[in-house]
Amino acid sequence: MKRFTPACLPAAVGSFPHLHPYDAVELALQYLPEIPLWPQLPNTDYLESMYIQFSGGIPFVNLDPEKSKMHMDLQRDIYGELEKFYERVIEEDLDYFAIERPYARGFKAFMDRLWRTKPESVKWVKGQVTGPVSFGLMITDHRKRAIIYNEEVFDAVLKSLVLKTRWQVQQLKRLKSNVIIFIDEPYLSSFGSAFINLTKEQVLQYLGEVIDAVHQENAIAGIHCCGNTDWSLVMETETDIINFDAYDYFQGMTLYIDELKRYLKKGGVLAWGIVPTLGNIEEETSKSLTANFFNYIDILVDKGVSRSQLLKQCLITPSCGMGTMKYSQAELVLQLLSETSLLVRKNIASKKRKKAV
Repeated sequence: MKRFTPACLPAAVGSFPHLHPYDAVELALQYLPEIPLWPQLPNTDYLESMYIQFSGGIPFVNLDPEKSKMHMDLQRDIYGELEKFYERVIEEDLDYFAIERPYARGFKAFMDRLWRTKPESVKWVKGQVTGPVSFGLMITDHRKRAIIYNEEVFDAVLKSLVLKTRWQVQQLKRLKSNVIIFIDEPYLSSFGSAFINLTKEQVLQYLGEVIDAVHQENAIAGIHCCGNTDWSLVMETETDIINFDAYDYFQGMTLYIDELKRYLKKGGVLAWGIVPTLGNIEEETSKSLTANFFNYIDILVDKGVSRSQLLKQCLITPSCGMGTMKYSQAELVLQLLSETSLLVRKNIASKKRKKAV
């Protein structure tokens, strides 16, 4: 596995508000020239919602176009269907688990645009997949029971996500050998509450299988959670990157200083969601966001965390996806993201020059 030290380069979470995939791809290349990503476009079709988008090939899936929803229909011979499914799994039939164009227009546009033009600025290409915990808790069976609590069926979901992840990495490696995959886990913010009946060991196992799939293809794995969670649990996984909402929930990270030190020591990267994707985006500037970032860095350094590691093992990102925003707001987020990352890096370089003198 290649050591990843992005040194405060900008990156983004997956969703864009656009209807035309090439428009979103162009924005990604404009503002994220070193680490562009394929855009998820939930406004184009319900098939591109973050849960349905990765459902192709999973057994028992029942799509409802009129309600723009899906559930899993278990009122049939599930064992016969599972037997056929596991034949695909055993054969590692990755093409069967491909993410088809109606589910991911942005992926196809991204592959086409970069394959044709091969931009020299690109150092890494980024993709994403819905995490197993969030998928399993969001999608229900015909009785409205979260599918994660049906062990036999959820194992098929987990295996599907694993093979879809491997397929995605292999496709992205056609563009660039350096690939990053974020595992989107919004439901981790509810872990430990009365609403989720999962053990720590179960969460670690589920996340671990998808992370292992990324590593199996020699790619970098990240976990994105846009709310507070038990960060010690996330740091206990083998994820290479932790993407957290630093704008609204920075204080949550300060509760896990010892774990953070260990995570950074083994090479882990923090992706700082310092650019807000909610209503107050117009109130911020790149200077104010840069000041916030360095203030948070100082707080962690005062608690004994290495400044050098924090700044080397760092990405600058939006706090969450942009799928629900207006076009103009999404572009503003990306503009501020690019400018903030550049200001941060200039600030670091300036201090290094002064020390050298």
